[in-house]
Amino acid sequence: MPVTSFYPVLMSDDAPAAASFYREALGFEVTFECDWYVSLRLDAFELAILAHDHETIPEGYGALPRGVIVNLEVDDVDDLHLRLSHARVEIVQPLRDEAFGQRHFIVAAPDGVLLDVIQPVPPTEEYVSAYVQA
Repeated sequence: MPVTSFYPVLMSDDAPAAASFYREALGFEVTFECDWYVSLRLDAFELAILAHDHETIPEGYGALPRGVIVNLEVDDVDDLHLRLSHARVEIVQPLRDEAFGQRHFIVAAPDGVLLDVIQPVPPTEEYVSAYVQA
């Protein structure tokens, strides 16, 4: 089965407003936009925002995201942390290094989604063997 694309679609109370967060905070560009659905692209990566109450959502499945973390891996987490701090984005977990090989911080994105901004760093000896070589 040839795959042509694979991306998350996050349900939202206000799709255009949620999309504005990803455009303004991270530089995503709009590839399609209407009042209930916005498709975004950043380099080769895609993200879509969909109104949780749209008719295409099967009955009983229109709940807003809960327990969703979206990871964004970057080359310079410190630079983006500084930029988002100045943009008054709510940082819910401060910048820190993790033994398992990440330097990261977490911000509150719209609709209860958490955005975990990550830069890989060398893991401690305890976690080196957990990484699978490709």
